[in-house]
Amino acid sequence: MTAIFAALLLSGTQSALAKGQAAPLNDPASPPQVDAPIALLIDVASGRVLFERQSHRRFVPASLTKIMTSYVAFELIDQGKLSLDRTFTMRPETFRKWHGVGSTMFLGNQSQTRVSDLIEGIVTVSANDACVVLGEGIAGNVSAFTALMNAKARELGLRDMHFNTPNGWMDEGQTYVSAADLATLSTALITRHPALYRRFYGHDRLTWNGIAQANHNPLYGNTPGADGVKTGFTNEAGYGFVGSVLRNGRRLMVVVGGYDRPTDRARQSRELIEWGFAAWDERPLFRSGAVLGQAKVQGGAQRSIALVAPQDLALTVPRGWNAPAASIRTRIRYKGPLRAPVAKGDEVATLVVEAPGQPAQRIPLVAGANVAPAGLFDRLRNGLLAMVGQ
Repeated sequence: MTAIFAALLLSGTQSALAKGQAAPLNDPASPPQVDAPIALLIDVASGRVLFERQSHRRFVPASLTKIMTSYVAFELIDQGKLSLDRTFTMRPETFRKWHGVGSTMFLGNQSQTRVSDLIEGIVTVSANDACVVLGEGIAGNVSAFTALMNAKARELGLRDMHFNTPNGWMDEGQTYVSAADLATLSTALITRHPALYRRFYGHDRLTWNGIAQANHNPLYGNTPGADGVKTGFTNEAGYGFVGSVLRNGRRLMVVVGGYDRPTDRARQSRELIEWGFAAWDERPLFRSGAVLGQAKVQGGAQRSIALVAPQDLALTVPRGWNAPAASIRTRIRYKGPLRAPVAKGDEVATLVVEAPGQPAQRIPLVAGANVAPAGLFDRLRNGLLAMVGQ
């Protein structure tokens, strides 16, 4: 059963993600020309979709796959299960298969490379060899590592995303993504692992073993505030891109797929980002980590849990929109009670925001702490409290 847990009147303003929703027709400025068959532009703080074209259509990602490869590594690092200083060996059979194949950081046969350097090669120069060495080092073999990638996709609720390879090399369509799922994954990469994201993303070149290579991100050096995320290309996939720009505390993210020419991908991605900043305004609401309410928990060591903003939240509206703050209403929805165990950071509720002249929008809220299954004493306590109506 869906429970409406709280209703709040905000002094700020907010609109949040209505999945797949395009910008309204009365935008203050028309979006630029976008030729890509697949395109998406979102404001990360609100999740609001500013431009959309077939954002749930599955397509072949090529090296956009490596966003998930780095996400899995970041998860393990922050959980204390993987050290940046750990070294992994380039196996002879891996060297024979991947040496000089596509983008590479030219790892030598039986060379030993630190995890931090492998991640840098993957993120900055799209190193196919580094992806396989990292995956084999973490999980033992590629199949086991892609199983980790697919498990993370399921945890994030990404239904249009599946991986058969850690580097996106052509595999007859067994690896696929959607623009909407790439945006969700990239948002999680940035908001759940901000320190690691800042450390490894945003670099315009890499020099490794005396070989200097440039990052192909078309925003770097052209778009102020660009700090990620990843380009992709194979003959099978065409030219794709996930780009992130942080400007004056506001982050926009663009996803495009299926371009025939890299010049069109570069120009139109930049134009779409600039239109997003020019045609839309953002009004801050809640800081990351703010507690917005509580949710009941069944069968847990605690009977309730805080509902927390997973990132800075804001209202994104067309430029010139000026409804009074008192007209903005929010409420929290969740399917409850939640059932233990609950992990800190799990998406467990939704903040629904209604603003005059804007579509009702929804943004996820996360659990503020871990809730373990109830022990014997907890079950006795919970039973007694239930008997007296608490």
